[in-house]
Amino acid sequence: MNRIKAIGFDLFNTLVIAKPHILGEAMRRLINSLRQSGLSLDHEQFKKSYQEAALKFIGKAQKDGRETHNRFWICTALQSQGYDISPDDVRIAIAVDTYFSAFFLHCYLIPDTIEMLSTLRNVYRLGLLTNFTHGPAAREIIDKLGLNPFFNVVLISGELGYRKPHPLVFHQLIEHLGVEKDQILYVGDDPEPDITGAQKAGLQAVLTTYVRDQNIPSVPGILVKGDEKLDCKVPKISTWKELLFLLGRK
Repeated sequence: MNRIKAIGFDLFNTLVIAKPHILGEAMRRLINSLRQSGLSLDHEQFKKSYQEAALKFIGKAQKDGRETHNRFWICTALQSQGYDISPDDVRIAIAVDTYFSAFFLHCYLIPDTIEMLSTLRNVYRLGLLTNFTHGPAAREIIDKLGLNPFFNVVLISGELGYRKPHPLVFHQLIEHLGVEKDQILYVGDDPEPDITGAQKAGLQAVLTTYVRDQNIPSVPGILVKGDEKLDCKVPKISTWKELLFLLGRK
């Protein structure tokens, strides 16, 4: 990996971990927000409708690569409860922000992430490319965890309109990093969107297995994991020290 001049990172389960109860807390906040806006909802019925809508929209997004957004899931769930409401209704916008407010309190960095980024930014251009439906929330999480200063570019699927593994998002990363695609290393935890997606776009790739190796519970719904098997030649790391070693920095 001597030709590497830039490194891209995934966000969740690569740099950042969400506590397991986060989705339950986020859903509670979402329903309370809608109730405060005058909508009468049964918690369990709405939750079930929301989850069904999310699976439907995420499934379509995975097929065509176009990013979805929570406002469509909420709108569909509300319509199933008999409400005639638009995805652009201000009550839904408020509910989306309230939903994601739970994330700001319950996300934390994988150990030694700041130290690793501090070392690498002096040598490489660094980029962050994440699948996250709501751009403002992703940016606030990144800011609150102190990650912003380390990256030359931060790209979020909810702002790009497409999600990994669609080639468009990786091409955006290449363009913003300003180096040849085969001189970029992409680090992620999810085989299909992160590793296969990066490779198909011409990038080198490394799979990080820290979360799996530490038996940290994944948060269903934040990331939908792929089942694609990896090429055995893809390097794997479990700690940031291993990444630095792979790059010849330790």
